[in-house]
Amino acid sequence: MNRRDFLKRVAGASAIAVGACGLGLALHDHSPPPPVPEQKALAGLGDFSIKDIAAGKPRMAVVRGSDRAAMFEQGVNALGGLGAFIAKGDKVLLKVNAAFASPAALGATTSPELVAAVAGACFKAGAARVSVTDNPINNPESCFEITGITGAARSAGAQIIIPRAGLFSPATLPNGKLIKDWPVLAGAFTGITKVIALSPVKDHARAGASMLLKNMYGLLGGRRNVFHQDINGIISELSLLVRPTLSVLDGTVSMMTNGPTGGSLSDLKATGTLIVSTDPVAADALGVELLGRTLDDVPYISMAQALGAGTIDYKTLNPVYLSAGA
Repeated sequence: MNRRDFLKRVAGASAIAVGACGLGLALHDHSPPPPVPEQKALAGLGDFSIKDIAAGKPRMAVVRGSDRAAMFEQGVNALGGLGAFIAKGDKVLLKVNAAFASPAALGATTSPELVAAVAGACFKAGAARVSVTDNPINNPESCFEITGITGAARSAGAQIIIPRAGLFSPATLPNGKLIKDWPVLAGAFTGITKVIALSPVKDHARAGASMLLKNMYGLLGGRRNVFHQDINGIISELSLLVRPTLSVLDGTVSMMTNGPTGGSLSDLKATGTLIVSTDPVAADALGVELLGRTLDDVPYISMAQALGAGTIDYKTLNPVYLSAGA
């Protein structure tokens, strides 16, 4: 064997080893995705929305009840079943709100019951992998653990992606005024084919409300508190950073006061509503009503519509109203 043949065989063997390693990582529940290599600024994290929904079909379901798993099942079935959104072999990312190291009972984060229900339904629909992520304000490991999201994800066979420096890459939105060369959690989207956003309904002292659009704040890295000076501007731009396949707004219990952290059961109110929608702007437009507020109280929702991220006229989504019982 001459030197040239030898080098070719080494290169081939290395390629096989890298492929095998990648497959092994993909099958391991607790391994984070590989770091994102250096690259120029991304234009966004992707458009995962479904484009071919037939005209006249409902694109929003509003389910009353208290059992989140039953409410999600009824809601998504009204939209044609989860199979209309998740195909066999899909790799699904659940973008949750795990911002605070706060017990689930205080309603500051996505319900673990909902995480388990949606992750389980994705696998039932044929998903090859389901991942769960967020970039919390407090220590990430503590946030996922104390909120119950880690346990819920693992019980359903999903993996948690803990944010770390290597998973962030710079993004610059086309025509964006605020998201310019700013680090975003791009590594969590490596290989992802579908995205489902899961968010609670909460009061928010600065933004007026924290729901699906505000939930995307957790994709930002860096010193993101600098955006607090233009909170409506940054949230409306985040509506363009990623377009989810499906959005689930959980108003089963809503945080009416002292948001977004709350801290007392007295901040909460049973509002008995779960919204499943293809349009997060429309879902938030309905969600503000659960807080007893109007769109004027939460300007970023209309601003997101103006940017083309969705519609505030949720009735155009032909919403279906259902009850999952008490």
